[in-house]
Amino acid sequence: METVWTQQGSREEWSYRKTLLGWGLMSILLLGLTLVFSVLLFYTFHSCGPRPCESPRCLELVASYLTSGNASALPCTDFINFVCGNLTSRWTKESKNILQVLKEKNQNRLRRMLEASVPWPPDSAQGKTVRFYKACMDTDAIDASGTEPFTQIIEELGGWSISGNWTLPDFNHTLKILMSQYGSFPFFKAYLKPQPSFPHMPVIQEVAPSVDWLSCLRAIFSPMTLSSSQPIMVHDLEYIRGMSQVIGQTPKDRHRDYLQSHMILGLVSTLIPALDSHFQNAQRNLSQKLQELTGQSPITISIPRWKKCIEETGTFFESTLGAMFVQEAFNRSSQNAATRLFSEIQNALSKHLKKLPWMDKKSRREVQAKLSQLKGEIGAPKELLKSNLAKQDYQDINFGPSFLQTFLSCSQALRERTMRSVLETPHGHSWKLPPWEVKAYYSTSDNVAVFPAGFLQPPFFCPDYPSAVNFGAAGSMMAHELMHIFNQYCGHTYQGFPILTTVVPGGCPACDVSALHRELLCLQQHYESLSLPAGSTFNSSHTLWKNAADIGAVVIAMQAYKNWQQKHKGETVLPNLGLGPYQLFYQSYAQMMCGSPNLQDSQDLHSPPVLRVHGPLSTIPTFARVFSCPRGTPMNPGSRCQLW
Repeated sequence: METVWTQQGSREEWSYRKTLLGWGLMSILLLGLTLVFSVLLFYTFHSCGPRPCESPRCLELVASYLTSGNASALPCTDFINFVCGNLTSRWTKESKNILQVLKEKNQNRLRRMLEASVPWPPDSAQGKTVRFYKACMDTDAIDASGTEPFTQIIEELGGWSISGNWTLPDFNHTLKILMSQYGSFPFFKAYLKPQPSFPHMPVIQEVAPSVDWLSCLRAIFSPMTLSSSQPIMVHDLEYIRGMSQVIGQTPKDRHRDYLQSHMILGLVSTLIPALDSHFQNAQRNLSQKLQELTGQSPITISIPRWKKCIEETGTFFESTLGAMFVQEAFNRSSQNAATRLFSEIQNALSKHLKKLPWMDKKSRREVQAKLSQLKGEIGAPKELLKSNLAKQDYQDINFGPSFLQTFLSCSQALRERTMRSVLETPHGHSWKLPPWEVKAYYSTSDNVAVFPAGFLQPPFFCPDYPSAVNFGAAGSMMAHELMHIFNQYCGHTYQGFPILTTVVPGGCPACDVSALHRELLCLQQHYESLSLPAGSTFNSSHTLWKNAADIGAVVIAMQAYKNWQQKHKGETVLPNLGLGPYQLFYQSYAQMMCGSPNLQDSQDLHSPPVLRVHGPLSTIPTFARVFSCPRGTPMNPGSRCQLW
């Protein structure tokens, strides 16, 4: 019995043990599968997140961000310090803001192109462009020519008391030659622009009779046919009248040579790039002396010769030099990427129009129609990109024995080409900037937005960059230019300055004027409440519309970026910064504004850089959300304006 029981117990125990073993193996297996599945999930989700961009371009941008940023600054308190703090702490009078740095890079690229040992055919467009630049740089040859080339010109103009050959020339005859042959305008500037929308009467014949207007204008605009009844537009008629009185009252004796001296000095200023160093030194000394007499601090900054020569080369050979720049600095990949970026911005703005509570349906449809018809010109003029450079041989340019003669030939050829282009039937918008410029603009009359290749460069744009960088920097810039479409709907301007007290949407009669006025007033008060660096000032009413455009630009660019994310996968981020895609978007936007407010151009109608960063970003809830800014901090205020 015992044996039987023992055997039976052993069988039951074995069965029990097998059961335990089975459960144990199953548990281990399940645990292993769980671990494997967890690892797979980790790598799956990890691979779906933004990958670090480690291309040379991205690593260069990371280094730039780390160099300029101040990691100890709090983004929710002082975002521009967080982005630009290290640069700001090192600013001096000789410092350059980030746009000036990019301009300098483009100039250095042009210099390398023009000084490269490329065997261009001497009669080709490229060959003549390079030949002119090298002739401009040959200061030894220019100095060796001395004053003789310029002395010949003075004698043709009737002489000059300083030169010793003084014949009291006819004033109007000299004036006509200066303006038509040498492009020198000592008393007034004359130029052609598109037909104005309303007629202008030729009143200058009566109020300023000292100038033979018809003869001068015919000489300047030859071969255009002009008559005494030709409508013209006159700027600053009071100056024209006063100028004529001074000329007419000057006695025809030895005092008349003051007018001749003024005209000759003006000619020297026009031709100074082509004259020897003695003229340039004398002009610099005269300028400093005049500044001292007027109580101004003398400007001692000396522009390198190569920069002056690049400027003159660009003036006379813009199409060829522009094509050379685009071919090297803005390839097809960049062109396509920038075009797609602009399309995303354009579409985002079109959709956002529905969210503007102050705009009526009719005006919204008008803006959408204008936006759909708007053309974006990217990189360079289309005719320049398609043209064969070999055909641009500049046959009308003669390279003379002296650089001055070459310079004058180029000037005359440029005036003739400009006149021919005006007389020909226009084929579209004519660019106001060369392709290497670091600017952009919107033409209201042509409904064209222009973005030169010179701006669409690192650190603002590159096909290799994470899309967040391109949308935040170049995309915001594109959106800013498109915001000018709203100018006629958001209020009248006086001399370019919006007047808040008279905001009446002239092109938007059914708009909610009170709502628009309320939001603009909110915007003005918000900017006035922001802190400014010591020594910097701004007029909130003068910059009101520019501030509104800045805010709208960031809103539209961010929306365009979100739309892009929904359609594309594989977004990247910059390594070693600890910034997510949205944070990187705002970082790249603020990076464009890095610069000292003291270096701001006096003609710039925008607010100082700190306001162009803190103003828009503190009104955008997304910024506070992605940087986890507590309520009530400077970048997450208690209330926000709702213009856009």
